[in-house]
Amino acid sequence: MCGIAGIFDLTGQREPDRDLLAAMNQTQFHRGPDEGGLHTEPGLGLAHRRLSIIDLASGQQPMFSADGNLCVSYNGEIYNFRELMQELRRLGYEFRTHCDTEVILYAWQEWGAACVERFRGMFAFGLYDRAARSLFLARDRFGIKPLFYSVLPDGQLIFGSELKVLKAHPQLSRQLEPRAVEDYFALGYVPEPKTIYRDVYKLRPGHTLLFQHGEPVPAQQQYWDIPFAPVAVASEADLQAELLARLREAVQVRLVAEVPLGAFLSGGVDSSAVVAMMAELQSEPVNTCAIGFDVKQFNETEYAAMVAERYHTNHFQETVSSEDFGLLDELAALYDEPYADSSAIPTYRVCQLAKRRVTVALSGDGGDEHFAGYRRYRWHMNEERLRRALPLGLRRPLFGALGRMYPKADWAPRMFRAKTTFQALARNSVQAYLHSVSICSDEQRAALFSDGFKRELQGYSVHSVFDDHAANSPTDDPLSMIQYLDMKTYLVGDILTKVDRASMAHALEVRVPLLDHPFTEWVSGLPPSCKLRGQEGKYLLKKSLESHLPHDVLYRDKMGFGVPLAKWFRGPLRQRLRQDLLDSGGLAATGLFNQDYLARLVDEHQSGLRDHSAPLWTLLMFQATVRDDQFTVSG
Repeated sequence: MCGIAGIFDLTGQREPDRDLLAAMNQTQFHRGPDEGGLHTEPGLGLAHRRLSIIDLASGQQPMFSADGNLCVSYNGEIYNFRELMQELRRLGYEFRTHCDTEVILYAWQEWGAACVERFRGMFAFGLYDRAARSLFLARDRFGIKPLFYSVLPDGQLIFGSELKVLKAHPQLSRQLEPRAVEDYFALGYVPEPKTIYRDVYKLRPGHTLLFQHGEPVPAQQQYWDIPFAPVAVASEADLQAELLARLREAVQVRLVAEVPLGAFLSGGVDSSAVVAMMAELQSEPVNTCAIGFDVKQFNETEYAAMVAERYHTNHFQETVSSEDFGLLDELAALYDEPYADSSAIPTYRVCQLAKRRVTVALSGDGGDEHFAGYRRYRWHMNEERLRRALPLGLRRPLFGALGRMYPKADWAPRMFRAKTTFQALARNSVQAYLHSVSICSDEQRAALFSDGFKRELQGYSVHSVFDDHAANSPTDDPLSMIQYLDMKTYLVGDILTKVDRASMAHALEVRVPLLDHPFTEWVSGLPPSCKLRGQEGKYLLKKSLESHLPHDVLYRDKMGFGVPLAKWFRGPLRQRLRQDLLDSGGLAATGLFNQDYLARLVDEHQSGLRDHSAPLWTLLMFQATVRDDQFTVSG
């Protein structure tokens, strides 16, 4: 993997400050410690940090085309680059390297912006065309690789792989975006294309941007979406065989590397499936890594060991202490903007472990979204049957009233949280799903934010994020719809962000075969009953793997990468929580929050009266990430 950075003058021909560009690039040294490259000329600066994976001897960046007209800085892996190289050779192009970077240059030269439609893999890049005086930015279909950008007041575009690259530029405004704050306290991350800063954006997955010198800032252009187009349905046995063949091929194309390669093995279905395919495709034992916990309810290592033993992998395992809260500030610096998924802690540790053995690791990310593996899918579909039985006009007043009157029981298993169910039944399907995944509900955020900050929001609500995606969805099937919503929000904003930052912090490349786009296109078109059948998620995937994985791995309750937040806030983080949230130098100084409500959350939790660990962690990570930024509001 790599890190990219750049400056492009939209209005003039000013040559970027080379030292400034170097400083911006240096902030992401961790993404590419092997080599660094820098190029400046009138109107343009491109920079690159390299983690060498393929064609170690050449492939340095920024890379120029043979005629000197094109220059690219690129982060990622294009797995079909050899096939594209052959096609381009037939069209008359000559190659000086054996790497995918050069393919991007000539693919642009031959096909223009449509080149991205031919790339199979994960990527983010900036490509400069001297003759056209244009800069082309592109991001892969799922957003596995990040790309941030901003247009400064003086007309210069800056971009980079991480937000910290842009923050290194002295002209970047650090004014918070109020809508991003609203989104964050609902979701635990800032969804694309927003960032926490008002004038900084993420390039959406499956989108491109073509900046033309002297032209207005363009809109992002979509080149791909998850189709959910029905596939030809054969017998279940035939579907199982095709699924395995497609999965095996998606894994196989990701085994090309000139450095040590392995896999994460959590003991869950998805990572175990990837390891099983790798073991069948490799002659040498697979290198596998697992993280265990000293708290049994979070520990899956016995299941990982089952798979490791079955496939005779070189298995490495470490146990993480349940008191591993010392990473809090390091994570805040790593993510650059508020990010509240506490599983970032064990993810950081498993990447740290993997890097001791390999430079490339395959993961099972994406399986839950593809095959309806999350428990919340089952709950949503159970509720959906009730929603379809009664019109919204009847449900909203009836269940809305019951939801308001019923006591909150966030300590109880989901089946006993009638308040949450009543509130979901009072909403339409999309808004009910948003309610079910929100860290802080609509009512909680209304209590959390100050009157001054609510005025700053000008009526904006996170609801528009889900409504906009739903409006663009290619499917209206209720299960497929919430899968689509997750792939557009949670998958990219939470899961892939977590893995990218955690892996890149250790100069580790992570490949994601379950997010191979041909595989995705086929899986999305499977009947919903192949994904969720009754109360069994991942139905077809599990059935297809029965001869490959132990029954206990396939058919056990899903466990998460959890940490004991509730215990931390009543113990070792007790004082830190009060200091950051309640003291005059913490969140109290921002004017964003209702201090009485903050005090209530802290007091109720630390007294043991209620469990507010999720919103408290969200608040703590917000403070840790943006405490030095410009975000005070008045009134």
